[in-house]
Amino acid sequence: MLHDNVTPYKNNNPKKEQVAQMFDNIANRYDFLNGLLSMGTHKGWRKKCVNLLKTKQPKIILDVATGTGDFAIECAKLDPTKIIGIDISDGMMQFGREKIKKLKLENLITLENGNAETVDFPDNMFDAIVVGFGVRNFQNLEKGLENLYRVLKPNGQLVILEFSYPRNWFIKGLYNFYFSYITPAIGKIFSKDNRAYTYLTESVKAFPNNENFITILNKLKYKNTNFKSLSFGVAAIYYAEK
Repeated sequence: MLHDNVTPYKNNNPKKEQVAQMFDNIANRYDFLNGLLSMGTHKGWRKKCVNLLKTKQPKIILDVATGTGDFAIECAKLDPTKIIGIDISDGMMQFGREKIKKLKLENLITLENGNAETVDFPDNMFDAIVVGFGVRNFQNLEKGLENLYRVLKPNGQLVILEFSYPRNWFIKGLYNFYFSYITPAIGKIFSKDNRAYTYLTESVKAFPNNENFITILNKLKYKNTNFKSLSFGVAAIYYAEK
């Protein structure tokens, strides 16, 4: 199955539009469901990502597929001068902006509509780019990663957090069951969008994870590429430099 062919709704709209609609639909329950479905582990995963950036001391950071802003907020601990979050779902960013305001971080973090493939920031603008659970949703994976390479400064760091697929047969069995039955059922109850959490499972299965994703990064000229499996292979952190 081609990754780019997996879409939330079975209609003819571009994947980008379908993903935006899906996230708008679930925006008001997203944070709650994220915590519930990952049993809180996603917070620890994001912390690990931010720790990888500490030695670089990035000053200008781009958070792609920022959603409700959690990754951008975590990046604020790096003491940068500017964080820009982009997302295609205005519904999600609305909740993100409220969070940022409550934390009094609105002078540091701004959220704006945009996506990896078409965002037109100047070349070599960002010291670091983070993407949390967003690359699966790129309409064109390579085009998106190529554009991020363009806006990253030389030696700047890209850190991607994404769901992965466990290798251990026992964990894989549990994971498949949880993702195929439990996740969509809970998603259905709380989000009122039947497709959102079924799409999650399909897109994770279709995503070129682990070494396959590293191969794509290498092909696009990223250097020092590597990945780290998290929680028995349920997720992975990919990191690379320009």
